[in-house]
Amino acid sequence: MPTLKSFRRWPLLLPLALLAGCNTVLMNPSGDIANQQGRLIVVSTVLMLIIIIPVIALTLFFAWRYRQSNKEADYSPDWDHSTQLELAIWAAPLLIIIALGAITWISTHTLDPYRPLSRLDAERPVPAEAKPLVVEVVALDWKWLFIYPEQGFATVNEMAAPVDRPITFKITASSVMNSFFIPALAGQIYAMPGMETKLHAVINKPGEFEGFSANYSGAGFSGMRFKFHGLSNGDFDQWVQKVKAGKDGELTREQYRKLEVPSEREPVRHYAAVAPDLYDAILNLCVDRNKMCMKEMMAIDADGGLGKPGAFNIATRQAWQADTLTNSPKRKYVTAMCTTEE
Repeated sequence: MPTLKSFRRWPLLLPLALLAGCNTVLMNPSGDIANQQGRLIVVSTVLMLIIIIPVIALTLFFAWRYRQSNKEADYSPDWDHSTQLELAIWAAPLLIIIALGAITWISTHTLDPYRPLSRLDAERPVPAEAKPLVVEVVALDWKWLFIYPEQGFATVNEMAAPVDRPITFKITASSVMNSFFIPALAGQIYAMPGMETKLHAVINKPGEFEGFSANYSGAGFSGMRFKFHGLSNGDFDQWVQKVKAGKDGELTREQYRKLEVPSEREPVRHYAAVAPDLYDAILNLCVDRNKMCMKEMMAIDADGGLGKPGAFNIATRQAWQADTLTNSPKRKYVTAMCTTEE
């Protein structure tokens, strides 16, 4: 029969019981990039514990050894220096800092999200003929839009990719900053309006994985989640056909403007077709055709801006390469001005 003493031990087992149901995706991912990042966390933690554990242990030892009631402990009030102790105190942390610095330098370049993949996993390099799957990601309020430019369709709150095929993500946002994060695939990367970030990754195991925003972005943030499917090549082809048979029609600029209106916990949507220039318009903040695209504004600014200064710069600018090769003189007139449509 359980005793009172055994009941007192049960609270100590409660944390283990709570952790037993946890799926530590970060430490057991299904993608090579996330796997490398997980090992980096483990190695860094172990290196730091080399100092932390001895310091904690010695703190407890000194507190017990030199307690007031211990009359056998040595008392040396005039002691103030030990060369051996100084070497131990400074050498060990210095070596660990050097090791952490070297690991950080190497991993920062190896795991750069903008760097194309060089391997599928620790044992397989990326085949020379492998063509990455391009996925254009748009963080909306509060949902995710995925555009597959090569396949010519788009989805909301669901995406898929073949196993062992490199993926190139191009990521932006419609309004506020978000963070694109699939823990099983790779680390998080920010999505910002008017800017494009990139992420290269690969999924090595089939399955259904969780994706979400890791940056608070307002009232609907908690429901800003999506499913990522790792599929075999055959299953991915079937998924593509399923999306292309979707009933949501074509995602035009007009449909997108309705989609970007803030909404919470949107269901999965499949758009059988998508406007080919939609992502570029979202990135340049000119989905509305009455607005000038950001890249056009920057081109005008590069020429000196609008008005007389800009017109003068365009008029006197050296001719392009074809004219330069013939040593033609500088133009003294404006040949063309871009319109918003162009």
